[in-house]
Amino acid sequence: MVFVKQVLAPAAALLWILLASAPLSRADARDGCLTCHQGLGDKPSALFAHDIHAARGVTCAGCHGGNASTDDMEQAMNKTAGFLGKPVGDGISLMCARCHSDSIRMASFHSRIPTGQFAALQQSVHGRLSLNGKERMVQCTTCHGAHGILAVSNPSSPVHPLNVVATCTSCHNNAKYMRQYNPGLAVDQLEKYRTSVHGVRNAAGDGRVAECASCHGSHGILQAKDVRSRVYPTNIPGTCASCHSDTVHMRGYGIPTDQFAKYSMSVHGIALLEKKDLGAPACNGCHGNHGATPPGVESISKVCGTCHALNADLFSSSPHKGAFDAANLPECETCHGNHEILPATSGLLGVGPDALCIRCHSAGDSGYSTAGTMRVLVDSLELGEKSARSLVEEAEQKGMEIAEAKFRLRDTRQAALEARTMVHSFDGARFAAVIAKGLATNSSVAEEATKTVQEFYFRRFGLGVATLIITVLAVSLYVYVRRIERRQAGEGKKTGGTPLA
Repeated sequence: MVFVKQVLAPAAALLWILLASAPLSRADARDGCLTCHQGLGDKPSALFAHDIHAARGVTCAGCHGGNASTDDMEQAMNKTAGFLGKPVGDGISLMCARCHSDSIRMASFHSRIPTGQFAALQQSVHGRLSLNGKERMVQCTTCHGAHGILAVSNPSSPVHPLNVVATCTSCHNNAKYMRQYNPGLAVDQLEKYRTSVHGVRNAAGDGRVAECASCHGSHGILQAKDVRSRVYPTNIPGTCASCHSDTVHMRGYGIPTDQFAKYSMSVHGIALLEKKDLGAPACNGCHGNHGATPPGVESISKVCGTCHALNADLFSSSPHKGAFDAANLPECETCHGNHEILPATSGLLGVGPDALCIRCHSAGDSGYSTAGTMRVLVDSLELGEKSARSLVEEAEQKGMEIAEAKFRLRDTRQAALEARTMVHSFDGARFAAVIAKGLATNSSVAEEATKTVQEFYFRRFGLGVATLIITVLAVSLYVYVRRIERRQAGEGKKTGGTPLA
């Protein structure tokens, strides 16, 4: 038994060494081009030795053409054997597409690699013509490299998640280069990205966080203004949700995964996703694009204030500003929430069970009293408008001219909108002054509508009286005429003649 071990152990070790070195030996024997160039010690051959294509048995002739099975240079590089030399321009990507667009051929190498990359590149923003107008501005080798191409999963690959940012910004951070294609495109994306949560984690070695390709795509990158783009405004929430709504992917980051579901029900989400209002904020509207990061307590009001400027200004001078700062509360988010921002109804104001004010204020303090007064004023404005509108509609149904008064009701709506903004000042006097304008409009419209309805009934009464008078006169005239006719008929009988006309 000891003898068997002593004999078999070295034999097994020798067999392992032979098997381990066999693929390289076969590749060298099969690829005469590589053998020759390795002898020259050039860089392409050194890189190709580690290329994923070499590992899959693809020889130099696979891209350059020729006969790789011979060591004779003339035979290997004979054009009759299909030798092409160095592909240039679009010929590079066309050469790659010979295999990578062939689903049958690719299935024999790697069944999970898609075969539509070249078609996607042709339709992408990178597929447009370069400055010389003779080739696309980006070829496959621009991002993947030429002789040292590695799998995306290889940490050394230029398109590995930890490296793709540097690959993209090798062009996009070059102001002189980018100016030639799009002078208005920012060239500080890398600097911004490195300040973001994604960028910080990526720099620390986390390959699961978002990088350039995560949001923009890879081969089929389109301009942001293209409705098909992953970063077109209406598509951004879905793009972000591809990671942030994935509970498995987000595991370990300690943040919720229901942001997209909440956003879809919010006033912002409904405006953007359902009404297609491109002015409504998507995820990047609040978090930023390349510098995406959750707004902090101190910056939330500044983020919201970029759109809701007047609300932010009023709040900053209100008594709540100091109180919120002291309690370290986010300004807008405390009352309105973040992703699931619902319509600001009057129910949020006041001291009722659903009001937000009673979360902090209680009976007896000035804030509680002010909130209650504000709610009473708002309810008065709404009830007054409802009553005035009802009178206007009644006058319209009766066919009376009331268009001018109806138009003035828009002033009530304007007052209601101004009041919603003025709430953020938490100044009872200023709020009451705005409401007073709406109440005055309601009063004048209701008065005019009432007079119009009364005029309608007055006209009907007058018409009825006039109709009665006319009817009495008509009947009286008829009776009078008939009486004359009978008298004339009686006189005719006495004279024995016909009645005189």
